[in-house]
Amino acid sequence: MNALVPVVSLPTTINRQADSDSELIELWLNGRTFHTQLAYRNDVARFFAFVGKPLAQVTLREFQAFTETLTGAVASKRRVIAALKSLFTFASKIGYLVFNVAAAVRAPKSPDTLAERILTESHVQRMIALASNRRDQMLLRLLYASGVRVSELCGLKWRNCQQNGESGQITVLGKGGKVRSIVLPVGLWKDLMELRGEAGDDAPVFASRKAAGHLTTVQVLRIVRNAATKAGIKAHVSPHWLRHCHASHALDRGAALNLVQVTLGHSSLSVTGRYLHARPGDSSARYLAV
Repeated sequence: MNALVPVVSLPTTINRQADSDSELIELWLNGRTFHTQLAYRNDVARFFAFVGKPLAQVTLREFQAFTETLTGAVASKRRVIAALKSLFTFASKIGYLVFNVAAAVRAPKSPDTLAERILTESHVQRMIALASNRRDQMLLRLLYASGVRVSELCGLKWRNCQQNGESGQITVLGKGGKVRSIVLPVGLWKDLMELRGEAGDDAPVFASRKAAGHLTTVQVLRIVRNAATKAGIKAHVSPHWLRHCHASHALDRGAALNLVQVTLGHSSLSVTGRYLHARPGDSSARYLAV
């Protein structure tokens, strides 16, 4: 006689994790940085103002119609669409939506302007030399030498700076909560320690002079823009440009592709490889008689 097999009843409906659009959005935003949350909330507010209905009732055509109202740079359009696609995908994944209409929406292709955002080494050195003060000069040097994102730089405390042989390293919290350590050149490390003075472990590496605490990303942007203007650079340089410069110049000087990937915290070699294509050292065009 065969043993009886217990019958397990499966639920006929998906156990939804949110009961309203507002609750869904809070779950979706959980764990993201303050600035990401702010940008995403603005994107979602624009979308709801346009469709005028709950998320579950939005059709593919309405989503497409919203994307057609987006103006400005292609990169800005892509960011808004990516944010909304992320929300719909999350809603579908947790059972809030039965069908993800956003999955069929394609973001416009963005032209690759990376090469335009890579300054020459002489331009970077001129920016550093013309910085307004010692703190700003160190800030520019560290942005360039480490290749960190501006948010990673702003969050640095002195406890995140550790001795490493004759030199030292900084440890930063990157995208997705990933931690990485970056070894600094000996001279930069010594100058950074001189800048520290008697500051405690929990003090910010780059402190604001207008308010207690760390410099904000907006303040760092102003410092970078001011240095670029003094250096005679007409482009709207941002802190991220120095990250681009780090990658490109390091590869030009023979750094291994995978080492640059690890230093910058890129998700894959293909992301780092963009810098090789942005400023190639050679091409077959040089072999033609024209």
